[in-house]
Amino acid sequence: MSSDSRSTSPHAPAVIGIDVATASVRVLCVDGQGQVLAEARADLPSPVRTSTGTSTGTSEQDARSWWPAVRSALRRTTAALPRGGREVIAVAVSATSGTIVPTGSDGEPIGPALMYDDRRAAELNAEAQRTGSTRWNALGLSMGPTAALGRAVWCRRTYGSALHQVLHTPDLIGRELTGHPVATDWSHALKSGYDARGSEWAHEVFDALGFPLALLPAVRAPGTEAGVVGPEAAEATGLPEGCSVRLGMTDGCAGQIATGAVEPGRFVGVLGTTYVLKGVSADLVRDPTGAFYSHRHPDGWWLPGGASNTGGECLARTAPARLPALDAAAAARGPASYVRYPLCREGERFPFVSGAARGFEQGSPRDETDAHRAALEGVAFVERLALDRIERLGVPVVGPLHAAGGGSRSAVWTAIRATVLNRPVRVVERAETAFGAALLAATGTLHEDLTASAAAMVRTGALVEPVPAERPALEDAHARFVEALRERGYLTDD
Repeated sequence: MSSDSRSTSPHAPAVIGIDVATASVRVLCVDGQGQVLAEARADLPSPVRTSTGTSTGTSEQDARSWWPAVRSALRRTTAALPRGGREVIAVAVSATSGTIVPTGSDGEPIGPALMYDDRRAAELNAEAQRTGSTRWNALGLSMGPTAALGRAVWCRRTYGSALHQVLHTPDLIGRELTGHPVATDWSHALKSGYDARGSEWAHEVFDALGFPLALLPAVRAPGTEAGVVGPEAAEATGLPEGCSVRLGMTDGCAGQIATGAVEPGRFVGVLGTTYVLKGVSADLVRDPTGAFYSHRHPDGWWLPGGASNTGGECLARTAPARLPALDAAAAARGPASYVRYPLCREGERFPFVSGAARGFEQGSPRDETDAHRAALEGVAFVERLALDRIERLGVPVVGPLHAAGGGSRSAVWTAIRATVLNRPVRVVERAETAFGAALLAATGTLHEDLTASAAAMVRTGALVEPVPAERPALEDAHARFVEALRERGYLTDD
């Protein structure tokens, strides 16, 4: 939290965001100014994975564990509030993208949840891609091996008449909170085959695969009301009966809006193990290479984004305790003496798509500090390519780039990024899924819309400006980096 304290009445209304992640549930209660009032976490059982990374690898989790964990975290959160939870007027749930669960006529799971990385339906997804190619191309979307659409069809073929509906994680939690079936949001429904532009499921694909659309939930915009907390859930969680249950978004989208990047032209670069760029555009923009695709914004705009295979992983071999000293030395040293593409895996998926891509070095490091600095610069070069690609396809990028993720805690890395991009970078304090869900809970309750929620609740962090003295050297290094990518055939002018 920032040092500026915001006074809050103990009787002021509050909202709650819930993040159902892979390993745990996190509940975060905030007021209308974004101040955290209480929070709690509850563990979830680890997914059971088989043949990980193969074309048929499975990934399952006991969906019956979700509600007890949510209930427990909610109970501890509301108990810590001044009014015992009575001040909470709305709640929203976000979860992993593409996780689904088969349910029976009573709304209970009839099998394990099939997680976002489950590949058992890869062949069905390939068929869905072929059948719906016209629609997917128009959306700039593809049904990859792990898409939830194929797994939904797999559930139909596996459970037969016992299957009543295929739900997403928030749908199951929403039913527990309200006591009745709820709609899903168009963010969680994307990888299940929902066309947010046409406001319909891809009916021609489901028809071809023999999947009745009645097995899928209704779809509405994130932030809209799905129902209210019922008496049983109120007793179990400490939430007040009648509290509004709002629709959330996937974890990635919720993390984006948590940064305040919610209006057209605003983008956030998330630097974790890999680098992810996400932002807002007024219109749907299709990338013919498939390097990025778009979710739908709650207000009808679009959320283009892509994920690189390059990122903080390039520092994984360095002991975390040594990073501060290397950062300090790299800051004092200045630009690296050579160019490095710090890709640690095989293949790249954003800002360009190349299965042949491999990391490389042009020259050799003088010492460990030089190698460290070159790695930081290499990731910044990838970030610049990502922003350039977005703009080249007609999406304007305005104002400072929001920065989130563990890598954004490095002052020298952030300064390098700002200098390479030649634009200010604003480090965001809270880029958390639960906080993004809280912003959606505040939409239409505490504040008029998502833009107003973000303006009132997101606390802006430090603004880092480019370093003029380092611009010429980094500009030259970036040009050599791009040329090296082209020479290897990784980057083409498309």
